[in-house]
Amino acid sequence: MVRKVRRLLTVVAGAAVLACTLALTGTTAAQAAPKPKLAPAGVDITGDQLDQPLQLRADTRPAEVTMIVDQVKWLGTTGQLRGPAAKDLGPKYTVVVLAAGSPQHTYDLFPLAKGGPRVYRPAKQPDLSHPRAGWFFGRLNMSETLRAVGVPLAPRFDTLSGGIGGGERVLPEEALDPAEGLDTALGELQRLLLLNIGVVLVITVGLAGIALLVRRRTR
Repeated sequence: MVRKVRRLLTVVAGAAVLACTLALTGTTAAQAAPKPKLAPAGVDITGDQLDQPLQLRADTRPAEVTMIVDQVKWLGTTGQLRGPAAKDLGPKYTVVVLAAGSPQHTYDLFPLAKGGPRVYRPAKQPDLSHPRAGWFFGRLNMSETLRAVGVPLAPRFDTLSGGIGGGERVLPEEALDPAEGLDTALGELQRLLLLNIGVVLVITVGLAGIALLVRRRTR
């Protein structure tokens, strides 16, 4: 009887460890999977004080296209359901990202919103995809980026240093990417929880087995 109990404990403990390992492996693999990269052919910008759409194309102005796409490419799957009040949003600029000669994605940028730049992603997209509509905090250099590509905005020296037409970010690139930091934190938290569950399961099974053995021997 003792041998059967020991064998049962060994099988259960092994299964628990295997399940925990597989869960951790799946989590790591999911995190390591590369995100699809945008290869835009260009962007169109419309909005406040723009009489005509500002059309930027990757074959003639690649750096500027990359700058604008950089403002929206990091957005996560879920944003805030509500944004600032309309009176606090400031001027609005709609960015349409083009690929293969046709519109693919659209975003509304509010570089002068109260409390910091904001991005709104509509649920209805030109490529017929239906992401969850939501509000996101934008990059701190949004207004200067838009101004650099031709949007008529007044210069702001609180995000870039070095004067008009030059300078560099006051904050490092990593600090301006909240989605990446959040994904990393959630992944580490999930791995820690799974590891704790596996340890607790193994300890519980071991205690139950010891209790069963003691009960058998005391009879």
